[in-house]
Amino acid sequence: MRTPRELQALYHQGENISQTLRSDLGLQHNTKEIIEIAYDLQTGSYVRAMGNAEWKARRTAFSTELANTILKLCNPQSILEAGVGEATTLSGVLQHLGADIDSYGFDLSWSRAAYAKRWLDSQAIHSTTICTGDLLNMPFADNSIDVVYTAHSVEPNGGKEKQILEELYRVAGRFLILLEPGYELASAEAQQRMDSHGYCKNLKGIAEQLGYRVLKHALFPLAANSLNPTAITIIEKQTDFIPPTHVLACPQFKTPLEDIEGMLFSPEALTVYPIVGNIPCLRIDNGIFASKYTEVMGKD
Repeated sequence: MRTPRELQALYHQGENISQTLRSDLGLQHNTKEIIEIAYDLQTGSYVRAMGNAEWKARRTAFSTELANTILKLCNPQSILEAGVGEATTLSGVLQHLGADIDSYGFDLSWSRAAYAKRWLDSQAIHSTTICTGDLLNMPFADNSIDVVYTAHSVEPNGGKEKQILEELYRVAGRFLILLEPGYELASAEAQQRMDSHGYCKNLKGIAEQLGYRVLKHALFPLAANSLNPTAITIIEKQTDFIPPTHVLACPQFKTPLEDIEGMLFSPEALTVYPIVGNIPCLRIDNGIFASKYTEVMGKD
């Protein structure tokens, strides 16, 4: 296994780190560890790209189209970008919605979450809650966010589509919007490329197998790469559940977290989740098992 420094050097030489690690490990699909390393190493590339007028215009158009799609569905009180990256999409969505909306974003990579927070601050968006998290174990309560959306974050998780869809749907209160590779709507050349990268596929079919109500599945009018066309899949969630009083939750048990001495404690998991650089670290593997935490901190 290559060292992190070796992988960093390969990235700066233009190597595809996901492909390199899959080859090293003899894998067809990406693991969570491969995704984290590859995306963490490229942190900063999206924010830097916003300095290019053409790229920024495309990103603005993408965010505007997504925001308009949301507004046609409902006037949300809360939104979540699952796999927020550096928040270059989320910032545009929030600016276009032009309303006082509770907003959230999480990413597998701490570096990308930190860049997301810094980018949002630079855009005068200061109230969004950004944390680390895992698409397979999202640190949010059931039915806690009106609109949950993704923008090519399910993409590298080929083979895990069903589990991720179930988790996204669990958190969504009203609508789930997927902006992901449109494998079934793509050319043979594009499909071959997606297969080589281990990208997701058949999201509409899997959603329907799960019994979800799919309102729309079609090519999204804006995509940066013709060999990776974006499909939009809109799922409506019909639920009578009252939204919970808590939004952030223990990633293991989906129960409330207690803020104790600058850390987030889960009474059910007996686990402390650290806050690093003002970023709550809420992946299961971020946690520290500490059954006596409240006792030692004088909270019992």
